[in-house]
Amino acid sequence: MTNAIVMAAGEGTRLRPLTERWPKPILPIDGRPVIATLLRELAAAGCERAVVVTGYLAEQVEELLGDGRAFGIDVRYVRQPGVLGSADTVTRALDAGLTPPFLVTGADTVYLPGDVARFAAAFAVTGAAGALAVRRDPPPDAPHRSGVRVADGRVARVLDRDPANLLSGAPLWAWGPELVPYLDGLSGPPFELADAAQHAIDSGSVIAAVEIGKTRDLTHPVDLVSENFPYLGR
Repeated sequence: MTNAIVMAAGEGTRLRPLTERWPKPILPIDGRPVIATLLRELAAAGCERAVVVTGYLAEQVEELLGDGRAFGIDVRYVRQPGVLGSADTVTRALDAGLTPPFLVTGADTVYLPGDVARFAAAFAVTGAAGALAVRRDPPPDAPHRSGVRVADGRVARVLDRDPANLLSGAPLWAWGPELVPYLDGLSGPPFELADAAQHAIDSGSVIAAVEIGKTRDLTHPVDLVSENFPYLGR
């Protein structure tokens, strides 16, 4: 898969006061900006171009990434003018000329090395309309991290409230052309990929569930210390 969308427009409100000055994607994990680590993983997965959708403190993200050559991937930018949701992010990238299938990922998550590539490869052999990455670490933690109900390797419920469910959804999707029409007619704002995906599933489309390993992100200010302290002690 050669195309990707990186969602980097959010305000990171739970990380305040840090995000009053810096956008969440440029804050570090292991001493490196999260979005820089992400772009290198996308490049390693075979992605040649990425549309980075910016919004809050957009200039800082765009200045850090430039044209993407330093990360091995061609980067273009689209701006989202408000908190309009993940489905709106994808629609803006489509309007800018990106063609499916593509990966869609949050800009604030660090995946285990190689997991993005394994996810893309797994999707490619399923024949499914799309795919969603699921994980056991971190587990579901409503309302910020929802469970995903999986049956026979397929997503049955994108947002599952069963407290016994151990699988949570990661912010990593594969989105094929069959799913594009479901981006229209959503309730909102915000307009969310989870809603579009559930409408597609309810209409008979198959979205594969691909389990990946542990993911890391910065949720609260103290995480900036805990996620970088081991690196600083090397």
